[in-house]
Amino acid sequence: MDKKSNDSTNQKKEPEKASYPIDTAVFTTAERTIVPIPVPSDATKPLIHELTQYTEHGYGLWKYGAGLPHEKRLDLMSAGYDPTAVTHSSSLLHFFTMTDIHLTDKESPGQVPFYGDQWGVISGYSGIMLYTTHVLDAAVQTINALHQKKSFDFGISLGDNCNCTQYNELRWFIDVLDGQLITPDSGAKDDPIPGPYNDYQDVYQAAGLDKSIPWYQALGNHDHFWMGMFPPDDYIRETLVGDTIINLGNIFTSTDGIKSRGYYMGALDGSTPYGDIIGAGPVADFPAGAPTVPADPNRRSLLRNEWLNEFFNTTSQPQGHGFTEADAAQGFACYSFEPNAQVPLKVIVLDNTQNDDDPVDAHGTGRGSLDSKRYDWLVNELDQGQAEDKLMILATHIPIGATPESSGLNALMSWCPYAAVTEPDLIAKLHSYPNLILLVCGHRHLNMVTALKSPDDSRPELGFWEVETASLREFPQQLRTIEVVKNSDNTVSILTTNVDPAVKAGSFADISRSYALAAQQIFDLPTEDRSYNAELVVQLTPEMQEKLANL
Repeated sequence: MDKKSNDSTNQKKEPEKASYPIDTAVFTTAERTIVPIPVPSDATKPLIHELTQYTEHGYGLWKYGAGLPHEKRLDLMSAGYDPTAVTHSSSLLHFFTMTDIHLTDKESPGQVPFYGDQWGVISGYSGIMLYTTHVLDAAVQTINALHQKKSFDFGISLGDNCNCTQYNELRWFIDVLDGQLITPDSGAKDDPIPGPYNDYQDVYQAAGLDKSIPWYQALGNHDHFWMGMFPPDDYIRETLVGDTIINLGNIFTSTDGIKSRGYYMGALDGSTPYGDIIGAGPVADFPAGAPTVPADPNRRSLLRNEWLNEFFNTTSQPQGHGFTEADAAQGFACYSFEPNAQVPLKVIVLDNTQNDDDPVDAHGTGRGSLDSKRYDWLVNELDQGQAEDKLMILATHIPIGATPESSGLNALMSWCPYAAVTEPDLIAKLHSYPNLILLVCGHRHLNMVTALKSPDDSRPELGFWEVETASLREFPQQLRTIEVVKNSDNTVSILTTNVDPAVKAGSFADISRSYALAAQQIFDLPTEDRSYNAELVVQLTPEMQEKLANL
């Protein structure tokens, strides 16, 4: 296949020597997959915090399996379309997506391990909280290795870099990609196992993303809402930089939301080898007063504009990672860019998280939404791209009209009723742009592909694909590569491939994978068929066929 994109071979720079190198063998799931080993039917189920007992009882075990072929999807094509003789003629674009990393300050007094440990909320606690920066570092090294095989034009993080809006969580993300020294510790300096590189608290050198790969950023709900669900109030903000563990009720059921009280949520003790949960339980269990941890001013909660501005404090490219200084100052997290001057294609990055001043109802503020300013901006960008005969890719954090899981679409993942445009009206508008071929997103921690078919059977080019990327936090802890290729019959194929970060046996990223799988098994969540590779065929307009004819 011809490669029609920037050839950066002579610009590539070897990354810094990583403190935690990955396996030398790097594959995508098209070549090799991670296969969970079923837990024995008679196994004793450990409690989620009993990390040392996982392996003993058969939890968190996996093996390598065969590659996962790309399923050719013709959902958007006209009835009778025959792809039998069609071949790929040239590559137009090659990029990667990663999302929902949820870098977690595990020692923060504002996290909620009690929810996970006692109430079964996987996002509240699992053993992976110890190793979130290490998993990101392994993912970056994996991307670098894949880049040596086939150059990426760019990469994009689709949001939820942070778990809890904290400054230090965001800095860990940017610094890992920049290849800085990482101190995955907060509050008092801890070294649970004396010596370097032998525990989750040790300072280490991140490899850094290959400097020849530009990377871009989208805003997620966890990046500016506490736990992704609530605008931080004064109590939350003071708690994060203080020493007193947060006191909450059940924010999922209480009408008081984050003003409910009754339980100390706990924190992880960074001085213990397995990050023991401390300071968690009913308030009545602490007659001597509220439990405390060492305070840290770097845990401060970032406002939306502060979060955006931090992307100008970076050593990688582009400066701002898509955001402009003027827009960042106003908290406006939308922009567009054209990744390859040789290919008529633009990427539109849209902030579709809720506004900070939206009414806070029983579902919090973690749903998809657009206000009038962002919707008008989106329409203008789409109009411009269509008028200029450019293919368009839309990147958001939250899915739009995605296929529900078989268990049903959780209300927390639905479209916000306070949005300036309803979800059906937004989809109808998107269907009016024949050059829109793809929407990439995260948020649900799933690998799913949805065909948003044309409302007019005679115009299949009005349909587009939506590709969700799973979380780097929860199992299967994956990223995606996406390649747009031109076909011999003037259609386009989108090749989307899951990637498991390459891990060296016994490394922290390897341990995290085991913990992530075990958490799924302990909480009785799906573990099978979590990967999905596909070839998604798209019909081009005659105008785009002509424009791409010589590429």
